[in-house]
Amino acid sequence: MSRWRTTAVVAGGAVALAAAYVCGSLGLLGRIAPEPTGSGALAAGLAGGRTVQVATLADAPGSRRDPRGPPPPAVTVIRAGTRDFVEPLFVSGTLVARDEVMIGAAVDGLRVIELVAEDGDPVEKGQVLARLDRSQLDALLAQNDAALLRADAAIAQARSQIEQVDAARTQAVADLERARKLPVGVITQATLDQRLAAARSSEAQFAAANGALAVLEADRASRQAERRELLVRIGRTDVVTPVAGTVSRRTARLGAVAMGTGEALFRIVADGAIDLDAEVPEDRLARLTAGMPVRIALPGSDQSVNGLVRLISSEVDRTNRLGKVRIALPAGSPARIGSFATAAVEVVRRPAIGVPASAVVRSETGASVMVVSAGRVALRAVEPGVIDGGFTEIRRGLAEGDVVVARAAAFLRDGDEVRSVDMAAGREAAR
Repeated sequence: MSRWRTTAVVAGGAVALAAAYVCGSLGLLGRIAPEPTGSGALAAGLAGGRTVQVATLADAPGSRRDPRGPPPPAVTVIRAGTRDFVEPLFVSGTLVARDEVMIGAAVDGLRVIELVAEDGDPVEKGQVLARLDRSQLDALLAQNDAALLRADAAIAQARSQIEQVDAARTQAVADLERARKLPVGVITQATLDQRLAAARSSEAQFAAANGALAVLEADRASRQAERRELLVRIGRTDVVTPVAGTVSRRTARLGAVAMGTGEALFRIVADGAIDLDAEVPEDRLARLTAGMPVRIALPGSDQSVNGLVRLISSEVDRTNRLGKVRIALPAGSPARIGSFATAAVEVVRRPAIGVPASAVVRSETGASVMVVSAGRVALRAVEPGVIDGGFTEIRRGLAEGDVVVARAAAFLRDGDEVRSVDMAAGREAAR
């Protein structure tokens, strides 16, 4: 508000002075010779030959204007710095067992009488999963034991008979040898022939006894083989896992007859190892290599898990032009076979200049940031790259240490005067 010096000529005493004050305050007096004044501006009036100064309303306390004007707007700034940027390749697929072991019944025709493991149970190598009814096999084993005892007795008898036959054979051979040594006149030819026949007969009996013993021993060996087979079958009535892992599915039912040719009784995920079977477009398949780190988002889990690219298919599907990639999940991850999952493969990790993503202004003409220098903003064109962790990679257009507006606002224009507030300092103050 401007203040004016006003001179008025009035006739009279106090009445004229009051009128001059009121008119000066309301700005109704003729504005003669306007002149800005400092504090305590007065209006001069003539009353009864005297000059009277009248203060206007503009001279009231608190009405003085700040000559500096309003301050420039404050903006939050941050210095562009170097950080690691990760270029991800997003894939999705199904969680599958890396190696799934099918465990069925090794003995046909036996009923399941006990179940030891359930779905999802961790198991160790050699652990019993179920038991089959072995009563029939136990009966066959008892019969086999009895047959072995009979075979042992028959073998013992055959050996005793062989000893008797062998003694008779020895006697007959000795008689024949003595007869041959006698002169012709002492023993007749008929007697010699009889002793020769007796020796040959004893030899035949000895050979037959040995043959019978061999048959009995072979029969015993067969019984022993049957026993071993029975013991193997009895041992297989305990359904055990050949590997350590996790039970992914149990189809065994109590009272059901187990068949070796039917459906597997149990499915075991070997070592609990689970892979993400993902599909990747053929043009990006060549960018992947085994061992690349991967972040995997599992369904129902708030936190992602770290994995690695394990296998890359050498063949691309001709129909959809997609290739298979196996991503290994870490042991103990809360994954379920058959679930859908997404993952981000870390294709490239490189250091680059980065600024907050909110600092980049995108338009039809390109991307730009607002750089603060000497208290003013300047719009600078940049070439953005990947966005990682809320920061945008700046490939060209910025240097490390450049001060940029952290959140580009629509009210800012190129060349505007601003007051800078450092983002890092604001965060420290908030803490």
